[in-house]
Amino acid sequence: MDLKQLTYFVTVVEQMSFSKAAHILHISQPSLSNAIKNLEEEVGFRILERSTRNIELTESGHILYKRAVRILLEMKIVEKEMQEVRMIGNGELRIGMIESAKHWIPKVIRQYEDEFSDMQLLLTEVLSGENVKRSLRQYKTHFIITNQLIDESDIVSIPLYKEKLVLVLHESHPLAAKDSIGLQDLQHEPFIITSAGFQTREDVLSAFASEQLQLQIKYEVERFETALSLILENLGVSLMPENYLADRHEKRLVHKVISSPSLERTVYLTYMKNRYMAPAIRVFLDKITRFFS
Repeated sequence: MDLKQLTYFVTVVEQMSFSKAAHILHISQPSLSNAIKNLEEEVGFRILERSTRNIELTESGHILYKRAVRILLEMKIVEKEMQEVRMIGNGELRIGMIESAKHWIPKVIRQYEDEFSDMQLLLTEVLSGENVKRSLRQYKTHFIITNQLIDESDIVSIPLYKEKLVLVLHESHPLAAKDSIGLQDLQHEPFIITSAGFQTREDVLSAFASEQLQLQIKYEVERFETALSLILENLGVSLMPENYLADRHEKRLVHKVISSPSLERTVYLTYMKNRYMAPAIRVFLDKITRFFS
């Protein structure tokens, strides 16, 4: 007994006609009659009483019909669920990101929500290069927005945009009143920098090294929010991504663009090259790339 036989049987019962059922099923009437006969042989009893004028279910046929309808309904539900799985996976989208992406990614999410309101989005910070690779390879995230160039054969890195690292200092700091500031003006300032392993730290150190300048590191932090809290107490200065500051309107914080070509970086979209992603997840990837095209 298989699903095709049950489908044939249920269709015959619902139509109460072999000819009408055969037309609906797109098979010949003799083929349908043989299929029902084979089903009766398999179950070991007659399920339909046939006459020249009508068809009736036997007592045993009634029981089989009820079971068959239930089984076929369950299969339709399974087919629908599998179509949804193909479209949206398990209904969960896990995104890794750097802090400065918070400025624009809600705009992409708003567009996405209009099409996939049932998808659950999990946003996590993934900052260092090693953590980016580990998170992708262990399938902890579907993709990551990072300022790290991940040059690995199994990982795709798509450049999205460039952003500057800008100087942030307290409004009462003497440098806040200057129109033009260079890195040489910062080499004796108590500096707040991200911890080892973070790309922003490497960018800052590289910029100072390119001008053969020393940096007086006073505080090391993991989050820009911590750096801002120190700056608000006028405990030091820092360089951080301009996008991170885009929605900050704290008047005590002054932002200054430094005249140094080294203080610009690229932000990338990264994901595993050969990983299967449901179409609903691919749509989000496409929306990100179109957002910056």
